[in-house]
Amino acid sequence: MPFKTFKDDLKKKMLSRSEKVHPDEVDIWQLGQIGLSNLLSNLKRCSLKSWIKENIKKKECCFYVPTEREGVCKCGYPKDHHEDEALKPERFLDQTWEGQNHMREVATDAFGDIDFGGLGQSTGKYVRVSSETPSDVLYHLMTEHWKLRPPNLLISVTGGAKNFYMRTHLKEKFRRGLIKVAHTTGAWIITGGTHTGVMKHVGMAVRDYTLSSSSIKGEIVTIGIATWGTVHKRRSLIHPEGCFPAHYTMDEQTQGKLSCLDSNHSHFLLVDDGTHCQYGAEIDLRSRLEKYISEQQLGNRESHVKIPVVCVVLDGGQGTLNTVYNAMLNGTPCVVLEGSGRMADVIAQVAGKPVSRVTLALIQRQMKRFFGQEYESFSEIKVIEWAKKIQDIIRIPHLLTVFRMDEDKNSDVDVAILQAFMKASRSEESGGQQGWERQLELAVAWNRVDIAESEIFTEESQWKSSDLHDAMFSALVGHKSEFVRLLLENGVSIAQFLATDEKLSDLYASMPSCFFLRKLVKRLQGDKARRSVSSPCQRKRIPLDAVGEVVRQLLGSFTQPIYLPPPSQELIKMAEDDPDSNTMVKDPGRDLFLWAILQNNSELAQIAWEQCRDSITAALAASKILKKLSQETEDDDEDDANNMRELANHYERQAIGVFSECHSWDDERAQRLLIRISPSWGKISCLRLALEAGDKSFVAHSGVQALLTQIWCGELAVDNPQWKLLLCMLFFPLIYTGFITYRRDEDIEREAMRNEEMLAMESVTGSSADTRMKTPFHDPQEGVQLNPLTWLTRLGGFFTAPQVKFFWNIASYFGFLWLFSVVLMIDFQPTPSWREWLLYVWLASLVFEEIRQLFDDPDGFGFRRKAKMYIRDLWNLLDVLSILLFIAGLACRWTTRAFYAGKVILCIDFIIFCLRLMAIFTISRTLGPKIIIVKRMMMDLFFFMFLLSIWVIAYGVAKQGILIHNEDRLDWIIRGAVYEPYLIIFGNVPTNIDNAEFDMSTCTVNGTDPLRPKCPVLNDNHSPVFPEWLTIFMLCVYLLFANILLLNLLIAIFNYTFQEVQDNTDAIWKFQRYELIKEYHSRPAAPPPFILLSHIFLLFRRLVMRRSPQKHKQFRERLSKTEEEELLSWEAFMKDNYVATQRQERSESMERRIQETADRVGSMAEVLEREQDKGSMAKRLVQLEEQVSQYTKGLKWIMETLKAQGYQSKEEPPSMSRSTESDPDEDECDGEVEKRQYHFYARSFLYPGTNKKRFPVPEEKVPWEVDFTPYIAEAYSAEPVNKAEELTLDNYRNPGGRTGIRGRGTLQCLGPNPILDPVLTHWKDKDHSVLQFLAVWNEAERCWSIPGGALKTGEPLPGRLKKLLGDKLYQRIKAKLGDGSRHNTVYEGYADDPRNTDSAWVETTVLNIHLDSAGSLMNELNRAVAASQLLSEQIQWREVSSKTPVYTYQREALRLVAKLHQTQF
Repeated sequence: MPFKTFKDDLKKKMLSRSEKVHPDEVDIWQLGQIGLSNLLSNLKRCSLKSWIKENIKKKECCFYVPTEREGVCKCGYPKDHHEDEALKPERFLDQTWEGQNHMREVATDAFGDIDFGGLGQSTGKYVRVSSETPSDVLYHLMTEHWKLRPPNLLISVTGGAKNFYMRTHLKEKFRRGLIKVAHTTGAWIITGGTHTGVMKHVGMAVRDYTLSSSSIKGEIVTIGIATWGTVHKRRSLIHPEGCFPAHYTMDEQTQGKLSCLDSNHSHFLLVDDGTHCQYGAEIDLRSRLEKYISEQQLGNRESHVKIPVVCVVLDGGQGTLNTVYNAMLNGTPCVVLEGSGRMADVIAQVAGKPVSRVTLALIQRQMKRFFGQEYESFSEIKVIEWAKKIQDIIRIPHLLTVFRMDEDKNSDVDVAILQAFMKASRSEESGGQQGWERQLELAVAWNRVDIAESEIFTEESQWKSSDLHDAMFSALVGHKSEFVRLLLENGVSIAQFLATDEKLSDLYASMPSCFFLRKLVKRLQGDKARRSVSSPCQRKRIPLDAVGEVVRQLLGSFTQPIYLPPPSQELIKMAEDDPDSNTMVKDPGRDLFLWAILQNNSELAQIAWEQCRDSITAALAASKILKKLSQETEDDDEDDANNMRELANHYERQAIGVFSECHSWDDERAQRLLIRISPSWGKISCLRLALEAGDKSFVAHSGVQALLTQIWCGELAVDNPQWKLLLCMLFFPLIYTGFITYRRDEDIEREAMRNEEMLAMESVTGSSADTRMKTPFHDPQEGVQLNPLTWLTRLGGFFTAPQVKFFWNIASYFGFLWLFSVVLMIDFQPTPSWREWLLYVWLASLVFEEIRQLFDDPDGFGFRRKAKMYIRDLWNLLDVLSILLFIAGLACRWTTRAFYAGKVILCIDFIIFCLRLMAIFTISRTLGPKIIIVKRMMMDLFFFMFLLSIWVIAYGVAKQGILIHNEDRLDWIIRGAVYEPYLIIFGNVPTNIDNAEFDMSTCTVNGTDPLRPKCPVLNDNHSPVFPEWLTIFMLCVYLLFANILLLNLLIAIFNYTFQEVQDNTDAIWKFQRYELIKEYHSRPAAPPPFILLSHIFLLFRRLVMRRSPQKHKQFRERLSKTEEEELLSWEAFMKDNYVATQRQERSESMERRIQETADRVGSMAEVLEREQDKGSMAKRLVQLEEQVSQYTKGLKWIMETLKAQGYQSKEEPPSMSRSTESDPDEDECDGEVEKRQYHFYARSFLYPGTNKKRFPVPEEKVPWEVDFTPYIAEAYSAEPVNKAEELTLDNYRNPGGRTGIRGRGTLQCLGPNPILDPVLTHWKDKDHSVLQFLAVWNEAERCWSIPGGALKTGEPLPGRLKKLLGDKLYQRIKAKLGDGSRHNTVYEGYADDPRNTDSAWVETTVLNIHLDSAGSLMNELNRAVAASQLLSEQIQWREVSSKTPVYTYQREALRLVAKLHQTQF
């Protein structure tokens, strides 16, 4: 809106205040008091108001001509409704009132919001528009100012404008189907907008949906296009500045000939032609608007598909028939509801029959049947015209769909509507694969999987993955999960779909607004600020390396980036040769799954996860990412965070399910899945991901725990009792006696048993069983001979087992505590003894071990992350605290002055070392869960102490202030205010608050004795003066709350915590067990203090020998490419089994069975209602009777034929009675097969290029020999004719029959007008599969035509060909005719041309001239074709096919040419 306009508008608002109905009109001083949302709303209204005043007009009469009614103009409005200028007769001297010629357009005065009042009614939009308003202006208004999304489908509902009866079942079907198709496809519904007839039914359908749906996003767009002059109570809608809102009331009792607007429509276009109470002003505007919308592209992105339009017909009369007729001639498919009444039923009854059987008599009978008494008012000419239109309608069967309730294929109206357009689109020019792709794009836009399954993915269509990529992209971006699954089932390859990074980048660019996208945008803005420059392509697409960095932050910095910058992608192939290189791995399944997970789309994520090969890792990665996102977004959107947590838990369960399936089949392979490094997910293992994500249930799985137990036992067998291990620790030679079992021993025994079974099987079957024992996955150790362990490996395997290390460290730690306690209690001398020196050495070994654990990084986390992980562990903090306290105590111990203080610090440190024992026993299945409960209760105790401290300090300070006056000793202040109230909780009741128990000897009067408290305030008798009743009451209240309330609250909290944790302690213990196992797995074998020797060796190995630290293959294993493929293939197979099992369980669940039973009962009830309502049984009997009648006729014909050939029977033939209900006119058509085809285009209602109407000629009245008494054809000639020619018109009779008009028309002469149509053809390919002809574009008819025309004297070819191709090419083609080259006359005779009349007609000669594709003439023709693209008349080579749109009769000519060349038409 221009600034000047806005400024002027504001000035007007400052000067005057309007009514309450215009809340947007406020003066400028009030703007500061209006909220931001109201201000924005007001600005939008000002913009809308300015735009409407500039672009939208209304009509008003400018010439007042009175009628028979006093004071009323011919426009229908009273005299006072006209302007003063319209009342001046001198302005229109010698003029008669002519409708639109005496109307003028002025700025509209009715627009804004319309409120119908009532409960649950939403506010709609309305505008009064001129009947001449351009369609693009109206479409701009609806999409830009009314903010309507462009439709994916336009449903134009037409029919009876008066209230009509419709059977209950059909009514429910119509309402439910219409709303379903509008809701699922995002369609606009266009009706007449009034509260009558079919518009009322549409409004009721919308109302029912609105009441049953709470979703605002699901609003149905229902646009009512009504005539302004027929709207009842329209004055309430008028205001020059618009109404926001206008309060409109429906009053049907007083409406008279006018109509009320329907309150259930959402938008209204009120068409004003300047008249009052004259219906039909909206018809032309509605037709133009629907046509304009149908020419717009479907969707926001570039598409070759236009917005489809479907016409739905109910009931109706003459106007409805005209609407259907015009719509079908324009190529709009129509759906007629049989049973809705009148014209709809007439069309439905004759639909599907051959035109020869749809006679005028048949249509008359059907109209009598369905119109009843109303038929008597129809004139004969009108009935003939309607019959002609109905015949023309059924000539276009691909555009006509009849919804019959008794047919299963049309069980729902929504399916019938969508199938109608699909059927129509298949007959258009764009056939073949391109046509299928356009239909698929429509189905995706509509989100109708059922239509795609039944109409598109059929046996006729052949699909390649590349053909479905655009539909796949649209389905993904539109979050249409069912379509994505359908496309995958029908051949879409994820690898081909995401073959290029650009496609994945486009997906991220099309991602809806979500937390991850905001996080990514911040990242990109930061990169842009650092780079200062951003290329245009980077703004259009999201770089994948930025996505990879954000994903790495969510997964953890210990992972490698999933996506790398473009220059690094050249190193992708090097990943196979150098597994440690940081290169990107292409995994389309992972890419699609990650894209869905990052936007928290559960349905798409589930489909994409099913396409992942590395499904367990993908599920665990999703759990980690979603939990991290939920933590970051919890403050912004708690609901979104909860959804993310639920989805994270879902994928944890999915990972558990697939792993359980794998573990049940082969536990060894399942364990390898846990520790294998996944190249697709940042080179991390499943086990590490589960731990980082905190997936306790997954880690607690028996298969994962079995792996951890196996690692815990090392080379030892899992089933060795602990007492045997302890005995072997004390006397290690027992390990050579078989006292304990090693895993190698079990493997050798298992291999021996397997060999024995194979030998036994071979002896029984006589063939090798090796082939039957093979599995798809081969263990790398398979085929390797297992040898028994040597004495050295047994010894090393025993002492390096984490379990044995743990027992040694327990013994060592108890020894350390025993030595520490002896030094503190017995041997703490000024000069350290040997025990104390041993203690120092022992502690030094503990310190070095902590340092080794801090720097030991087998997983490649990096020191920074490793330090964070170290500090995050509570037990490590206790270790650091105990070491620091020991160092502090040791420093004080070496000084004489602080010698005792050092001992005190060491004693406190001893307590912390003892508490550290709890960490050691977390490995115990019995004590471990209890320690977890204690840790949780300590957190509860901390919060309880906060509450308790409030009461303690409150009571203590009050008591101290009442009893003691000005105590200045800090220690006794703390004793009185904190310590004594705290002891009261445990039963130590004070005596100084009760005069009866007060003892003067227990205190000092002036506080001079530092060992006694100060006495309370005393009187002259040395007795306390404090109010005894108050202090006792305070004590009682304090005990009530502190002892009873708070302590019981603490007990309840502990009980709740115990119950809550007790249910999960097993999973928590199993989860925390991993860290202890990993710690002792990496720990040196020797216990402290002997571990110092191991530390020295590790330091020497690292610094002197320059060897990198060993990586633990027990936790991370890198597989070869072959092993990786085999293991992933096996995992994918197990995943498919798990998904199939899940689907089966869902299908067999009780809820699903109840739903299926309910659906079946509903279907049965629907069928029964339909049978009762429709009388279907009677109708079926009638159909059966008709079929029997047909069989009777056939048998009669057979008998007559046999008699004619001399065959006789001894018995008389049985009587074959005909059906009494059969149509007498049908016998005439059935008696002989009709061979003659009457002209059709020559009987079009309007003569081409004029407004002249032909007399309607039904099909059976075309022949001249058929009597047609009402036939009166008007004479018409484009050029003036003399009287003599007019008298000779009856001497000429069109050989094709009646046309409805006489005269010469636009033809040259009366009688035959000969023309020549030369069809120049050639083969497009060497296989002679595609035949093409030379065609010229006919702009007037919007189709292709053969370059033919009238012949000049002495010329064998038409002059038009010479004009198009030039003289040189014309002479060459002319010479080709004369040299005897191949040419054929394929047709000579009458042509069904729209220009034909009763007195003049076209006769054509179709001449086929076939050219050599490799000849010089073809080369010159091709150059002429290329040059014509810049001219007004374009010529092209077009395929000889029924799909090519050509001019009227020329289609038949092309069919004959195709038949001549023996090719398919």
